[in-house]
Amino acid sequence: MAKPLLIYPVEGIPHYSTWQVIKQINEGWSMDKKYYVEDKEKNKFLIRIADGSLYEEKQKEYQFLQKANKIDAVMSQAVEFGTCNEEQSVYMILTWVEGEPLNECLDQLPIEEQYALGLEAGRILKAIHQIKVAKEDRHLQDRKQRKLGGIEKYKLSSNRIPNDEGIITYVEENIHLLNPYPAVYLHGDFHPGNMILTPDGKLGIIDFNRWKYGDQYEEFYKIQSFAKEISIPFSKGQIDGYFDYEPPEIFWRVLSVYVAHAALYSIVWAEKFGDEEVEGMKRRCYEAIEDYEYFAKIVPKWYKTGNNFK
Repeated sequence: MAKPLLIYPVEGIPHYSTWQVIKQINEGWSMDKKYYVEDKEKNKFLIRIADGSLYEEKQKEYQFLQKANKIDAVMSQAVEFGTCNEEQSVYMILTWVEGEPLNECLDQLPIEEQYALGLEAGRILKAIHQIKVAKEDRHLQDRKQRKLGGIEKYKLSSNRIPNDEGIITYVEENIHLLNPYPAVYLHGDFHPGNMILTPDGKLGIIDFNRWKYGDQYEEFYKIQSFAKEISIPFSKGQIDGYFDYEPPEIFWRVLSVYVAHAALYSIVWAEKFGDEEVEGMKRRCYEAIEDYEYFAKIVPKWYKTGNNFK
């Protein structure tokens, strides 16, 4: 079921009268309405507002962010959660993470700094995955059938790429490898587009709205989709930081299945956003095919090439 269109104004939030600056943020894929605001004391916040029918979903998101805030890392801090507009909307007030979007500046930094930021990203991600999972969040862990369902949708798509049969077979024959360990909390969209380079050179993590409970290794396929095309040193660093420089073979095997699945299914996922996005996902699919040699290899070429950066 499609999520409802958001028609409720930011003016309905209780603290609206205290804000001196209000700017709507249009970037990103979220259905939330987002605003940058400053109050009379020049404190800066991010406001997220969603339809009231999503109250329970958004409350869980807020509660997860509160847990993540206990990690020693720069990230959006939970300030307030509630309803507004006569309970027709639900809102969150989060601290604003000051700095520059990492995906806009990462490739301009020295290679060693790119790698160091990747190491930091990997260590922060590891800390997120170590948050104790609440019993009520321990729902369905096995995502195999959902992944196979995505491949079935791809098979029916008019946007299939040539010579894709081997990749489809690779996913179907190796789907049993997923979920090798107990499920953990996931950020859900961990890549440079959801990171900030702060003025003092630290890494800030934002946009936790796609959090979920699942396989820790699933978190990494977006390196191939979004990080690697910006910075290979950062991408290598994220893996090295997470695994203390020694990623195990099972990680590479599981990740290759996630990457193969995402390479195909992302094309279908992008169809609702138009031809330009579809073509972008096809380009990423071809890059994955090249990096994994049609998935005859489990470690991508880009991880093995280049300097060590240590």
